[in-house]
Amino acid sequence: MYKDNYVAIMAGGIGSRFWPISRAEYPKQFLDILNTGRTLIQATYDRFAKFTLVENIYVITFEQYKDIVIEQIPELPVENILCEPSRKNTAPCIAYISYKLHQLDSEANLICAPADHIISDDEAFRKVCTDALQFTSHIKALVTLGIKPNNPNTGYGYIQFDQHAVGENVFKVKTFTEKPDRELAKTFLTSGDFLWNAGIFVWQVKNIIKAFEKHLPEIAEVFDAEKSHFNTQKEQEAVDRIYPQCVNISIDYGVMEKADNVYIIPSDFGWSDLGTWTSIYENIDKDYLGNAVAGNQVMVIDATNNVVHVDNKKLVVLQGLDEFVVVDTNDVLLICKKEKEQDIKEYVAEIKRNKGDKYL
Repeated sequence: MYKDNYVAIMAGGIGSRFWPISRAEYPKQFLDILNTGRTLIQATYDRFAKFTLVENIYVITFEQYKDIVIEQIPELPVENILCEPSRKNTAPCIAYISYKLHQLDSEANLICAPADHIISDDEAFRKVCTDALQFTSHIKALVTLGIKPNNPNTGYGYIQFDQHAVGENVFKVKTFTEKPDRELAKTFLTSGDFLWNAGIFVWQVKNIIKAFEKHLPEIAEVFDAEKSHFNTQKEQEAVDRIYPQCVNISIDYGVMEKADNVYIIPSDFGWSDLGTWTSIYENIDKDYLGNAVAGNQVMVIDATNNVVHVDNKKLVVLQGLDEFVVVDTNDVLLICKKEKEQDIKEYVAEIKRNKGDKYL
């Protein structure tokens, strides 16, 4: 463990693709979706606490979720829970923690990671993270972790990298491609020089701040103007002034795709962004007919390759379905073809238009 190494766990999203179990009041990062006994954010915290000082771990979340974070990670200092007044995507979130840490420690080396990913090989993950921190501690680099693809997944972004290593297992990034169609994804897979974008970043805060100043100057200006209030009692008031002035943009679009000092580390640590019901299907046990069932009272008859998530008290009889997502809550029943699950976000938007927020 090194005192200049920090972690920011990003936990402000609502996980709309996991509707209807992920709701605005209690989104997926606070749920034990895989039935492991730990929620996704708890598992993420556990993973980083193995090689990072607890006082150097921060959670950035929507202000509505602060009490949930306190309840689920009681060992985390309350002052390390940073509250966003509105959702503005990952660029303002990362700017916040970067400017805050820079006031504390100008040599801070930071890992930014989502709260809702699963990683099955913690030791391999620790090694990749420590290698990345070592690289960024002496190179003015913005590093992203890339996952070696094993199928032409259309739900992930892809990153192309130069085949010539610039460090031990570190490569220069050439291009970013956001969620390609299946044919293009197949081409990427066979080419061998594309990786899935894991959305996990490593850099020294002084270098990401320089990148903000160059590529997102409007965000840099508002944070720079208020930076003296960070780590004081006036911090939240400052953040509440800053966020309405920030554009809603991801760090990928805003900085990573524009910067010329972006590097990638090809990684294999059992990663899934757990972004869809199919990703759940791939990560939990299945019966002999290929059904992934969460629910103690589910009877499956002539049904194959389905994802079923229902309350343990409810008897559900499933007959004749193949490749479906079936999710039942106390007020919503979702039955959707697995191949259409990327559209769930759109269904949620349609529900909001027609039914308001009641079911969200």
